[in-house]
Amino acid sequence: MVQIGDLKLSDFPLLLAPMEEVSDPPFRAICKTYGADLMYTEFISSEGLTRNANKSLKKLTIYEQERPIGIQIFGEKIEVMREAAAIVEQAQPTLLDINYGCPVKQVACRGAGAGILLDLPKMQAMAAEIVKQVSIPVTVKTRLGWDHHSIKIVEVVQRLQDVGIQAVSIHGRTRQQMYKGIADWSYIAAVKAHPGIHIPIFGNGDIDTPLKAIAYKEKYGVDGIMIGRATIGYPWIFREIKHYYATGTLLPPPTLVERVATIQQHLSHAIQWKGMQTAMLEMRRHYSNYFKGIPYIKPYRAQLVEASSYAALCDVLEEIAALPITQMVAN
Repeated sequence: MVQIGDLKLSDFPLLLAPMEEVSDPPFRAICKTYGADLMYTEFISSEGLTRNANKSLKKLTIYEQERPIGIQIFGEKIEVMREAAAIVEQAQPTLLDINYGCPVKQVACRGAGAGILLDLPKMQAMAAEIVKQVSIPVTVKTRLGWDHHSIKIVEVVQRLQDVGIQAVSIHGRTRQQMYKGIADWSYIAAVKAHPGIHIPIFGNGDIDTPLKAIAYKEKYGVDGIMIGRATIGYPWIFREIKHYYATGTLLPPPTLVERVATIQQHLSHAIQWKGMQTAMLEMRRHYSNYFKGIPYIKPYRAQLVEASSYAALCDVLEEIAALPITQMVAN
């Protein structure tokens, strides 16, 4: 069993990573259905929260059926982050997560996200203030460092643990790498193996199959795995990893009928959350991912994107579900 504060998870929990414009309530509902043990919201700007920006405040919405769930915030100003943490706690998430890993220029180059890894004393001071501000567990998602020459991830985790951070998820790349190259989990293993570190450590980066998930667990000793990009269009990965971990056998990929049913569920949640027009527009970016690798599907993807009404969209989905395609492929 893995424990974060009072939260008790399985002995090998699978976490849904916070992803901007992806891990909203409709997508989280789908991932929960297929076995995500702990999920995070999209990251939320601390400045947006303290200024009552509608976009930021809307991201605070969570549902009882999503629990356990964490709300993630980012920012470069300690006082603003502390104030934002107080606002987050009012939304009653299971835990609060601090983003020390976002690599995008407009975040990191302002000293937020992965940018704070260039100033470890400030990173530690910010975490300490947030821990003192709230009564719920506080966790952190981070990267190995700013670049290969500044990797101090063991020290980072020690500093965070010292001020009360109760779990850390580590993406095995530096900020300089962005999402290129191969995630280096050897640094994550060094954190987990350090005798002075006792909080749960979750690994993140490049996990896209059940075999890789279990191989990395055994090789690097992590307490659990956080999965991001591999879940986009393939939420079944949670189910498949859990099945392989429990039985040593692989589940077959989801059928075309199941893929269509999942899209319909995702769309239904999105309509409830965003309204018909916005849901129809924003779901367009998901169709190619849900049908990735499926033969003969390209013309239908275009029809899904171009569908002018909900009824027309449903007609296309029904046509796809009826296609005589029996050989499915994994993501």
